[in-house]
Amino acid sequence: MAFNPDQPRYDQSTFYGRLRHFAGITDPIIAFSSTSELIAASDLMQKCREKKPVPATLEELHRAQRLYQSAFHPDTGELQNFAGRMCFNVWGGTMLCGAMMIWYKSTPAVIFWQWANQSFNALVNYTNRNAKSTLTTKDLVVSYSTAVSGALAMAIGLKTYFAKKQSSPLAQRLVPLGAVAVANAINIPMMRQNELKEGMTVTDADGNNVGVSRLAAAKAISLVVLSRNIIVAPCMILTPVIMEGLNKVASFRKHINKLNIPTQLALTFVIYGAMIPVGCALFPQQNSVKLSTLKQWEPEAYEKLKEIKGDRVYFNKGL
Repeated sequence: MAFNPDQPRYDQSTFYGRLRHFAGITDPIIAFSSTSELIAASDLMQKCREKKPVPATLEELHRAQRLYQSAFHPDTGELQNFAGRMCFNVWGGTMLCGAMMIWYKSTPAVIFWQWANQSFNALVNYTNRNAKSTLTTKDLVVSYSTAVSGALAMAIGLKTYFAKKQSSPLAQRLVPLGAVAVANAINIPMMRQNELKEGMTVTDADGNNVGVSRLAAAKAISLVVLSRNIIVAPCMILTPVIMEGLNKVASFRKHINKLNIPTQLALTFVIYGAMIPVGCALFPQQNSVKLSTLKQWEPEAYEKLKEIKGDRVYFNKGL
């Protein structure tokens, strides 16, 4: 089969194919690829698009494609900022999720780590947005401040509630998950609010821009919020449960001061890292909405799109 630089190596119509694809481009090891290596991969992909001869084997082409897809935005082709790439997310997420679960007792620590986490999430959301939709500085500021406020209110509110109820340490350890879930439900829609207001760009089956749809935007954002929470939930549930179990083991408890932080970070790295490709692969990146659905729920968009080829329109849902 001929190599296509703009088509993923694996079948994107199946979950397994998407999982293999995202396992490759979210690999934390390739986060540290040099800029020169990434630019070289981009140049190689461009030569392939132009049908120029390239001195590379098929395996080398696939590696270059993997590097390109891990670091360049699918809509604009621009090199993404380092910390916002999904391949860096394992490292950033491990540190932040781990910190939120380690320092959950102190209110100042809760405030600081929730702020740090939402700052990181805002960067990731901006980096992996649908770049065909406009986003102003005001939108960024409103989105960021609202998400931080929501996360802090949820974290401090749950912390205070559980403290008054004298809940178990395990219940208190789960407070960060509630704050993160609420913040994701705020941060991502706010970051992409213009898509909800004005509609996001949709294409036909051949990739031609054919119009905009608010329903497509609502579906895209809902899928991303769900995926992000599925990514983070297992590590923020299983890590406290495992740590509670380890605390009952005498040999671990004896060395708790030395083992607590590295053990929690290691658990977070493994569980969170494993869930990133799973969460990204849950739904197709190039998603779609049927014209019949648009006719029912967004008739004004349907009237402009009803003559296109095929029975649905497509869009990049973002990550």
